[in-house]
Amino acid sequence: MTSPETLAPLSPEAFDEIDAILDDLRTRYDETPQWEFCEGFMAALVCCRRPIPPSEYLPVLLGIAADEAPASDDEADDEAVDDEGSFADAAQASRFMALWTQRWNEVAAALNVSIESLDDDNAYHPEVMDVRGAIAALPEDERATMAGEDIPSFGQVWGLGFMFAVEAWPDEWAAPRDKEAVKWLDAALESIVALTEDDTGEPTLSVFDDDGPPSVSTQRINAFADALWAVYDLRELWRNFGPRVHTVHAVATPGRNDACSCGSGKKYKKCCGA
Repeated sequence: MTSPETLAPLSPEAFDEIDAILDDLRTRYDETPQWEFCEGFMAALVCCRRPIPPSEYLPVLLGIAADEAPASDDEADDEAVDDEGSFADAAQASRFMALWTQRWNEVAAALNVSIESLDDDNAYHPEVMDVRGAIAALPEDERATMAGEDIPSFGQVWGLGFMFAVEAWPDEWAAPRDKEAVKWLDAALESIVALTEDDTGEPTLSVFDDDGPPSVSTQRINAFADALWAVYDLRELWRNFGPRVHTVHAVATPGRNDACSCGSGKKYKKCCGA
């Protein structure tokens, strides 16, 4: 049963806590991603055609051994995850999954609501950073130390996380046979892929601080909005189609005096048909 705590939005302090856990994981597994990447990855999982359990996605996202990952969000508190490049102990694993589940529920609830505008308080608002804006606001001498570094564009890491999940489960994102649905799917994924590319436009806006230095182009803001609408489209698309149905090929049963299909050389009635 879902508790009130798991339905409440994550607080800034909770996001700080999950960042600290990821930082600790990174000391044992240096490919542990930042939260913005995890946020995009999570959004794709919420939209995915098939519900994918933690035991399947944690190894992909955090490099945690599949046999050590919780089997489901509800079972997370009962499972210890302790492998190289993974959680320090069962308590840390349990806390991470509690925070993850809380954010998951928040994202899923937002994507289940019909909205008219992304400004709606109920809309999905990804936790993304404006790294370029943060750097631009630093004193000149501190900015100089970062010259030449590859700084991600606004929303880029989120988009990379989303597409990482799509590419990890290609069968679940394969185009359906319906031609209109194919167009819908392609257009939505193209919008998200566009966000994985660099913002090369002229910075004209400051995302989180009206008085901050410009760090994001108008084109980028529009691309980010298109990507968010695309998430809603993908959620609706797969909800309409449901999980993939795998074709089962029936094998004709041999006659009683026919050779058994198992290849034993015996008659069916004296082998598998006995």
